[in-house]
Amino acid sequence: MSNSAIRLSLAVCVFGVAFAAGPSHAESLVAEGAEMKRVSTNHVFTEGPAVDKDGNLFFTDLGKSIIHKLSLSGDLSDFNAESAGSNGLYFDSAGTLFACEQNNGRIVRYGEDGATTVLVDSYDGKPFNSPNDLWVDAKGGVYFSDPRYFRRDEKPQDGEHVYYIAPNGKTRRIIDDMVRPNGIIGTADGKTLYVADHGGNKTYAYSIAADGSLSNKREFAPEGADGITLDERGNLYLAGQGVTVYSPGGTKLETIDVPEGPSNVTFGGKDGKTLFITARTSVYAIDMRVGGQR
Repeated sequence: MSNSAIRLSLAVCVFGVAFAAGPSHAESLVAEGAEMKRVSTNHVFTEGPAVDKDGNLFFTDLGKSIIHKLSLSGDLSDFNAESAGSNGLYFDSAGTLFACEQNNGRIVRYGEDGATTVLVDSYDGKPFNSPNDLWVDAKGGVYFSDPRYFRRDEKPQDGEHVYYIAPNGKTRRIIDDMVRPNGIIGTADGKTLYVADHGGNKTYAYSIAADGSLSNKREFAPEGADGITLDERGNLYLAGQGVTVYSPGGTKLETIDVPEGPSNVTFGGKDGKTLFITARTSVYAIDMRVGGQR
């Protein structure tokens, strides 16, 4: 873990924001008068935004294999400068950080000292493809997607699937019929899991059973996504062609345009009402009327 901090110039670039295919601007989930701000830049490929209990943003730079921390005061520092190509990040309710290490093909958990504990690194005796995104349920179980974006002709597994690490450590495959699963998140009540099939260009919802297994698969949105998140109203945000927002019932509410192609999205900030968007070389932020799911 690096203690070096780089003062982020929050003189930030400000961009206009466009809204489409949804309610009028007055009804938008974006705060009135809010503008898209670029809060960090000069990265190779940003991904994996996650927010700690204080509202600080953590995100990954896949090109440099770094996990960054962007504090509430705007200081950018290296949380882990050798993160093994970490992609998706997630903080559980206890404030513990989990990460998908793509290069090592494993899911890890960070301790308070910054050291990692490996939760799983193989399935059925074979390495994972390249774990991409994850969500931790209230019981401590971990759902994660395992696509293959690089060296696709060398997949260790027999396809691109979704897995569940139960609280007892046992791992099982729970989705095996997607083209290329990516973004994944569950609802606060633990009843519904959303998974974006980036390769199949669809997003699906599943009912979660007490043992973590899934049932009742249904198409939720007619588009896939890279990363996804939920707000406090249960609206689902898809990072794809801009950030598209769907109601809990599957109605498209609006699209938030981003200056660069977004890869992932989450809520954070002091009041939890800042929408952070990782997008290629930069990270963007915009104030919202709603907060993130807690």
